[in-house]
Amino acid sequence: MTTPRTAATPDSHKDSITELTVHHGRLNLSETWQLIKPYWFSEDRYKAWGLLALVVVLSLFVVYMNVLFTDWNRLFYNALEQKDKAEFWRQLGRFSWIAALIIVASVLRQYYTMMLRMRWRTWITGSFLDDWLGKQAFYRLEQTHTADNPDQRIADDLRNFTDATLTLALGFLNSAVTLVSFFGILWAVSGPLAFALGGHDFVIPGYMVWFALLYSVLGSVIIHFVGRPLIGLSFQQERYEAYFRFLLVRVRENSESIALYRGEPTEKAILRGRFERIRANWNQLMDYTRRLTFASSGYGQFAIIFPFLVSAPRYFGGTLTLGGMMQVATAFGQVQGAMSWFVDNYGTLVSWKASTNRLIEFQRAMRAAEREEERRAGIRDIEVDAAAVPAIEAHGLALNLPNRAPQDVLVEPFDMAIGRGERVLVNGPSGCGKSTLVRAVAGIWPYGTGRIDIPDDARVLFLPQRSYLPAGTLADALCYPDLPTEYSAERLADVLVACRLPALVGLLDEVSNWSLRLSPGEQQRLAFARALLQHPDYLFLDEATSALDEDTEAFMYGLMLDAMPEVTLVSVAHRSTVARFHHRRLRYVPKGDPLTAVSYRVVEEPAHMALAAS
Repeated sequence: MTTPRTAATPDSHKDSITELTVHHGRLNLSETWQLIKPYWFSEDRYKAWGLLALVVVLSLFVVYMNVLFTDWNRLFYNALEQKDKAEFWRQLGRFSWIAALIIVASVLRQYYTMMLRMRWRTWITGSFLDDWLGKQAFYRLEQTHTADNPDQRIADDLRNFTDATLTLALGFLNSAVTLVSFFGILWAVSGPLAFALGGHDFVIPGYMVWFALLYSVLGSVIIHFVGRPLIGLSFQQERYEAYFRFLLVRVRENSESIALYRGEPTEKAILRGRFERIRANWNQLMDYTRRLTFASSGYGQFAIIFPFLVSAPRYFGGTLTLGGMMQVATAFGQVQGAMSWFVDNYGTLVSWKASTNRLIEFQRAMRAAEREEERRAGIRDIEVDAAAVPAIEAHGLALNLPNRAPQDVLVEPFDMAIGRGERVLVNGPSGCGKSTLVRAVAGIWPYGTGRIDIPDDARVLFLPQRSYLPAGTLADALCYPDLPTEYSAERLADVLVACRLPALVGLLDEVSNWSLRLSPGEQQRLAFARALLQHPDYLFLDEATSALDEDTEAFMYGLMLDAMPEVTLVSVAHRSTVARFHHRRLRYVPKGDPLTAVSYRVVEEPAHMALAAS
């Protein structure tokens, strides 16, 4: 069976945010590794590892040049202290090529790191899109509301995750290599520290190393204690910002309806209320960021003078030259900086942790949706199968809602068969499950029981009340989900003219937000033009003419049947005027009082009875 094509309209986003399943302050290392691992073992792994190796080599080279620079400090400042003019100029020349090599290596390292970031982001974005759009997980997530704002997670969180992961990992490697490289230098040049305490003499060998370690450990503990609340606050800030952007987009997309309702004050109140959450959370972020900045800035500023303070006794005691003191200060700065990786990257760690937790939560939600799909398949809810059958057949089909118990069905079990070339009208009271029947046939509504068989060679197209118009040119919207290149320009123009849209012919190559630019009636006629292009075997119309006047509605039905006389037509409609285009109808009859009914049965009768009833 050809995969059914659904010109679906996305469900409106509910004004609620579901409970988090990931603790803000904790990180699941196993799931984090499952985020990181796939790319490095993917089809792009050789280029990925090659770029990573190149970046690592350049980082090691920069560290080596910094080692040379430390030795340069000693020689240069000794030349100044000894007023050795020749050595002074010699060291300036040496500085030139050391600095030049550091600059070139740093630029290349940054360039290839950015290249690796984009390759990783490209791959992991594609992977998430496959999972989100595969097996209709995007539809399931909107139905269950288990992951808010997937657009923000895919666009922003994936970017933050890949960028920060590489930044932190490469920074940690650089710090480790720097620590190893300068540890011996600092140990050798700092010498022992001898002092008397309580009548006892003490000697601390390589005392500068121990001071650097103590300074870094104390700084890390203080920074983490001060900044820990930022993790949860950053997580919430991303959620609030994403939902606020979503509401702004909804105002733009529904501008006409809001204007007609004079709903501006209400929208302002909603937006201001949502922004108040952003502001309140931001105020907490400001408070903790202020504390963190005080701690980190104080730590960084004192680190500048600290090596001079601890090496001053040896310098003034005459056992350390000025050049030696500068070498000690430089080596101390490198060791202390390497040990301060946690302090220096705390802000990045906070952002990375928040993005990682959101991505883990998103993956959990998609896996849960997939497991639910498999579970439902295992317990045989509504099965939709491609089979060697001459008609669309339903056997024991009962429809239900997600929040109802299985025994409290919305539509009682019924059988139906819709043969090729038949035209069937489906009508009944609002909310009785007419559109649910269409969703069940499309395979996206699992709630209920029974089986639906669809001819395995059938081409099926679903046109909802408001068809989806993708971003791009008008030709993109007209041909969706096909590509405009599959049709000639003349064919596109012909179907627009046939559907009473001649004014749009000259706009086929224009890029616009067509879902806002076109009126509801124009959008529905564009959907009919889409059906003419795709020429399906089975055409399902779910209130697809609700925005058309009766004359245009009749014209569009006549056009479809003239252009596709063999099409099997199933219409969900409230108007009885379309009954004349159908052979029979499936009518939803309420059980009990029609005003309070919560369950319905399906009755089959000739279509002309709909006209008689009207």
